[in-house]
Amino acid sequence: MPSYNEQTTVTVLGLGPMGRALSGAFLEAGLRTTVWNRTPGKDRELVEKGAVGAPSPEAAVAASGLTVVCVVNYDAADTIVRRDPVTAALKGRTVVNLTADTPERAREAASWAAEHGIGYLDGAIMTPASTIGTPDAVFLHSGPEALYREHRPVLDVLGGTHTHLGEDIGRAAAYDIALLDIFWTAMTGYAHALAVARAEGITARELAPFAKGIGQILPPIFEKEAEEADSGRFSGEGNPLTSAASSMAHIIQASEAHGVDAGVMRAAEGLARRAIGQGHGTNGFIRITELLNRSSTLSRSAL
Repeated sequence: MPSYNEQTTVTVLGLGPMGRALSGAFLEAGLRTTVWNRTPGKDRELVEKGAVGAPSPEAAVAASGLTVVCVVNYDAADTIVRRDPVTAALKGRTVVNLTADTPERAREAASWAAEHGIGYLDGAIMTPASTIGTPDAVFLHSGPEALYREHRPVLDVLGGTHTHLGEDIGRAAAYDIALLDIFWTAMTGYAHALAVARAEGITARELAPFAKGIGQILPPIFEKEAEEADSGRFSGEGNPLTSAASSMAHIIQASEAHGVDAGVMRAAEGLARRAIGQGHGTNGFIRITELLNRSSTLSRSAL
């Protein structure tokens, strides 16, 4: 059983769709929940359900030992918590920042928190607001393990799975960035596919069942390619880079024949052609990971 009771308190800063969902889950679990948002009025429904609407962020954080921050990015978070009254009120308390941003921003925020005597955990929410409080929610956390264990019972009421990724405070944000990279690249590909299909007289609804089928073949491919990326052995058996590049060229040709922008696919084909030019034509597509990492290394060495 979770180790909290009716005296357990939590504060939520930020009442966008996700912040409201987090607050609602805390309330549903019976926690004394204080809320605050920069835009007045967004707390109305939560207050009607029993939340305490704080008049200021400093009053909000002073009401609880644990404050959960969930706003659009770290710039927005900083404008709230890095004001003298709020920073002072947070001293000796803990912040769990579920705001999405970069790993470096998370590390910098943790350093700021340590300088001011504030406990700090970073986190990422990998599922939509509708999953909060259900078994389908997925949370990633990073930072001091003892602090995570201390507040885990309260975090658990948000539902789903919670994974502590390690002491490196930037770890959760790194996973978030990598996983959202998959999501938004895939969504861009899907949008492009719908545009090409429409140009050929195929509706989005007609294509959707087959697009779903393509999506279902990806999980085992992800597993296999992960092994190859980590081992450095890039088997092209079944689909070498030369074949992949040829397929991409067909997509570009068909797209541009209809006047559909093929910039995304041209970028992908360009990476494949570069790898082929370096003698890796018989390797699998994931070989381009090495190309991308090498480009990153060269860019840093030029600074």
